[in-house]
Parts: sequence; C-alpha cells; structure tokens
Amino acid sequence: MIALEIAAIAILFFLFAYSHTWLASSKIKKNIAEKIGGKIAFYRLFYNLSSLLFFSVFYFLSPKPDVVVYDLHYPYDIITFILQVLSLIGLIWSAKSIDMMEFLGVKQIERYLNSSYNIDDLDEQQALKIEGAFKFVRHPIYLFSILFLGLRPTMSLFYLVMFICIIIYFYAGSIYEERKLIEKFGNEYREYQNRVARMIPGGKVRGTKYDLRIKTKK
Repeated sequence: MIALEIAAIAILFFLFAYSHTWLASSKIKKNIAEKIGGKIAFYRLFYNLSSLLFFSVFYFLSPKPDVVVYDLHYPYDIITFILQVLSLIGLIWSAKSIDMMEFLGVKQIERYLNSSYNIDDLDEQQALKIEGAFKFVRHPIYLFSILFLGLRPTMSLFYLVMFICIIIYFYAGSIYEERKLIEKFGNEYREYQNRVARMIPGGKVRGTKYDLRIKTKK
C-alpha cells in the first residue's frame, strides 16, 4: 500500500512537471505568438497562474501516507531551523539578481499596454547577468530552494517523496533551461558554463576553461 502511494505521488508530480516544462518550451511560445501576436505579452502571467493551479491539483490529489520519516529533537531541530533560515536568506540573495516583475509577467503587460512590446521577446525579456550568487553557481535559486525545502525538523513520507521529485526536476530543468540560454546567448553562456559550477559551489564544471568576460546587459 505504501509503495503504491509513493508511486502515485511521483506520477502525479511528474505530470505536473511535464505540463510546467511543456508550457515553458520555446516551440510552444513561438506557436502561440504566431497566432495571437503581441498578446503573447500576457503569456508569462498565464504560465505562472496555471503552474500554481496545476501544483495545487497535484497536492490535492496526491495520497498523503500517515508516516513520519523522522522527527528531530532539541538541539537538532533548532540547528536545522537555523540552517533553513540561512537558506531562505540565500534564496532572497539569489532572487535579487532577477527582475521579479518581469518574472511574474507584470512588466510584459505594462509594455503591451504602452505599445512598446517586442514580440521577439516572446513572454520575457532576458539579460545575461553574472552577479551576486550567480558568480558562484549557475542555478543558485535551485540550490537554495533545495536546501530550504530539505532542511526540515520533521519529515513526512509524502514530503520526502515530493522533495526527491523536486530535486530531480530542478536538475533536469537546469539542463533544459541552459539549452535555451545557449540558444539565446551562444558562446557567452558557454564560457559561463566553463567557469562556474551548475549547483554546487566549487563543483565540476565543463572541461575547457575560458577567460570569462561576460558583458552584463542592463
């Protein structure tokens, strides 16, 4: 019974993950832009809201076994909580390098209403910024999100399975995301890959080293 519940959680999560990735694909966005033109400016907001909806459906439908994997006691619960707070600070630090209004889809709509939207941007203006936490790992938001979600004083079986699925999805998503970044930024991003590790500071990078001089786009 427990095995079936674990399988159901994993299947439902990856159905959500597939929909999330499919809707984020450049091919889908280009096809939509061909049909609706400049109104693609509203796509980013739609994407974020639909992702929230699909995750809510996943969470609602997933079985939640009444199994506690571990429950830390003093002082380990306090230590874990402190580490979780530090990871949240790291997550906020990482997000400072991102234009949150662009990420949420608000600025796109503002540009559309001001008749200044560039349809070639599809749903988001992207700039390659190597600053803050991005100087140490290429995906600091994924790294600190994993730490924040994993550092829990109490871990249920449902949460553990979901957490493992999230780690797999983040890693696979980073590969997919980097393919799109290489398509957009070319050698600039390849040089960045050869200088900075994916998600673990000081970890393995791609083989050939380059002198990294990436121009920050304002």
